[in-house]
Amino acid sequence: MFDNPEELLRKIRLGEDTTIEFKTVRFRGDKVAEPKRPDLADEIAAMANTHDGVLLLGIEDKTKEIQGIPLDKLDLVERYIYEVCNENINPPVLFRSLRLELPDALGTPQPILKIEIPKSLFVHESPGGYFYRQGSSKRKMPPEYLARLFQQRSQARIIRFEEQPVPNTNLGDLVEPLWQRYVTLSDEPREVVLLKRGLLCREDNGTLRATVAGILLCSTWPDRFLPHAFIEAVRYRGTQQDTNYQIDAQRIRGPLDQQINQAMLFFQRNQTVTARKEPYRVDIPQFSDRAVFEAIVNAVAHRDYSIFGSKIRFFMFDDRLEIYSPGALPNTVTIENIALRQSTRNELITSLLAKTPIPEEITGTVRAYYMEKRGDGVPIILSESLSLSGKTPLYRLIDESELLLTIFAARPR
Repeated sequence: MFDNPEELLRKIRLGEDTTIEFKTVRFRGDKVAEPKRPDLADEIAAMANTHDGVLLLGIEDKTKEIQGIPLDKLDLVERYIYEVCNENINPPVLFRSLRLELPDALGTPQPILKIEIPKSLFVHESPGGYFYRQGSSKRKMPPEYLARLFQQRSQARIIRFEEQPVPNTNLGDLVEPLWQRYVTLSDEPREVVLLKRGLLCREDNGTLRATVAGILLCSTWPDRFLPHAFIEAVRYRGTQQDTNYQIDAQRIRGPLDQQINQAMLFFQRNQTVTARKEPYRVDIPQFSDRAVFEAIVNAVAHRDYSIFGSKIRFFMFDDRLEIYSPGALPNTVTIENIALRQSTRNELITSLLAKTPIPEEITGTVRAYYMEKRGDGVPIILSESLSLSGKTPLYRLIDESELLLTIFAARPR
């Protein structure tokens, strides 16, 4: 948006509108004094709630004078923006920061910061409340406007969130060897093929964007665009969640199939295997590889990716394994009938995982693909774990927003 200096200078001359806002930056010692945090948070949230926008720091809003920012304070201002977006706005706003030089009235290049704020998938609250942008200023949302916006955004997230466009993405963010797994040979342009597969979508203005599913399965680092799309894995010594007793930890990132693979490797290197003789040696693992594989696949495939800031948590202890998956149970599934009913929140993601082959080095399953979509996953988790440990795994719904699966370890014999 306003990607070249000439276009940006024209916009500055014309003044602020729905898509662009100017801010002078003033300092008090080594701190940013203006713009004030609450005011800046309100402006940024209003843009994110309304339309793709640009915030130019170093421009006087009344006179449109290019004042610039001292070169040695650019890092300070950039950090200030990050803190405002993450600490003063709920949920936090994603942005892209660019450092540019524009000529002032005397023709001297002045450093400025261009902050690109995409229209958000969420509704953001800032210190002053809920705002939207109208013309060159922010307006507080009337109750009926806010209710309608929540309904629109929640429908987009819950009903077909995986098919929604991801801001600031394009075809180039999808890696060809990854998306080639899901397309057949065709004479059609690749954009058309990827649109048909749901990996790309076209916005109302005609812009092509990668979808949530496309980013999750076909980009190298999904958490660059969806910061919560990773697995936090930790192995603790003993039975308590205590950092002082942490043995191993890994933030597992990458396309969803690679996250499953890495989570299985983390699990296998951290589980204990005992043995007994009867009359030959028999290895007894803590947990069933097959059960854990199904549990990880289910967590990755069925979690609610629309819940901002929530990640899959994979915790191993001496006596149990816990997997926390963001989101309530979908549709008519309950804790009581979870082993009997089949339902999915992410139909596109599960369909793509059903076409993704499992590499030979990943043990714990006899399947060729990550999903079979027959509803066998939970029964396998329950039966395999009960057979090994003598205890039935437990599912628990926490605050209607997170599903916890506990698998108990086999006791050494």
